[in-house]
Amino acid sequence: QGAIAIVKVSGPAAKEIVQSIVKIPGQQLWSSHKILYGYAIDKNTNQKIDEVLILIMDGPRSFTGEDVIEIHCHGGLITVNQILEQILIQPNARRAFPGEFSQRAVLNGRLDITQAEAINDLIHAKSQKAAQLAMAGIDGDITQQINVIRGSLLDQLCEIEARIDFEEDLPKLNEKELLTNLFSIRTKLKSLILDAKQGSLIRHGIKVALVGRPNVGKSSLLNLLCKNQRAIVTDLPGTTRDLLHSEIILEGVPITVIDTAGIRETEHEIEQIGISLSQQTLITADVVVLIFDINKGWTSDDQKLLEDIPPKTTRLILGNKADLNITPTQIKPDAIISALSGEGEKEMVQALLKLCGANDIGSLEIALNQRQLDLVEKAVIAIDNLEEVAQQKLPWDFWTIDLREAIYKLGELTGEEISESLLDRIFSRFCIGK
Repeated sequence: QGAIAIVKVSGPAAKEIVQSIVKIPGQQLWSSHKILYGYAIDKNTNQKIDEVLILIMDGPRSFTGEDVIEIHCHGGLITVNQILEQILIQPNARRAFPGEFSQRAVLNGRLDITQAEAINDLIHAKSQKAAQLAMAGIDGDITQQINVIRGSLLDQLCEIEARIDFEEDLPKLNEKELLTNLFSIRTKLKSLILDAKQGSLIRHGIKVALVGRPNVGKSSLLNLLCKNQRAIVTDLPGTTRDLLHSEIILEGVPITVIDTAGIRETEHEIEQIGISLSQQTLITADVVVLIFDINKGWTSDDQKLLEDIPPKTTRLILGNKADLNITPTQIKPDAIISALSGEGEKEMVQALLKLCGANDIGSLEIALNQRQLDLVEKAVIAIDNLEEVAQQKLPWDFWTIDLREAIYKLGELTGEEISESLLDRIFSRFCIGK
């Protein structure tokens, strides 16, 4: 339900279809980029379905590049479904596939594929920074940077192929200078890879599990980060019996904070279930924050918890209750905090983001998505192969193989080298109506 719903029709028969199911009073003209007022009509009964506005956009001046008509009606499933039924009984109308409007925009040259993907990223943005990166993609910044790099590779390929075809008529190619240029391009691509990994954190967020012995302040820390009383806090150990999930934004990075049950030996059946869930969370979390009571010091139970964290999982050791006496420990914590007073919160957040590689996202201007990242990594591998080709002193023909591969992968990224089946796969992940 909502105040307004939009039914969007794209294609050569869009105007004809909509004209057949609406009544427009007076002398309103069906000209492009005009808004008409009228009623949606049930063709079988001639009864009014809803009061509507009609937006007309003749191709190519539309999102898809085709004729597009939008029917703006009142929100609500009944009204929208009645209008859809009237449209879909037309012999030349069908429901759009997921992402089909964006796919047609790409096929008709209104957008390139990176811009279309950025629209999808904007829709699913979880933070202001994620939306900002998506807008950079919509503005074409990704395509622009990749085209510059791809153009540099094409220049190197032209130099090599010229020597293959007209070696006697041209000066000898400086192999050292060629490799220097290629490695400079590789450095730029590797920089994009690093940025993409930071961008992934901004788009998808980080799953952070708070673990520790009972009563070390996990729930207090959760409440501090969420700025509300999300978890029950008492002096009794074992209060948290289930996993508590909270979505927050820290320095522009979406974070899912999971408050787990305190892990200890217990006979209480419900608490045992909570502890079992906590132990599973250790495996699935991106980051585990191990909290210990710095007033009581590091214990053998804390050490056992540390050893239970999977070796490849990023972990942050946090000393809590800094408002009380700090006891020297053999384990140096990554940060010290008082979840009660908030002392040390900023330092803890910075330590957490630094461990995740997300502490410098403010300077991030563009970020590739996973599909684009995979292609850039393959282009880097192709350039790496050229280093081996040079070491083996192979003829110029061998250089062109890997160089063409790198150029092709970057062309696939921007859509210059892409198949229809790949387009279908990309846009199938989009929402219906976009």
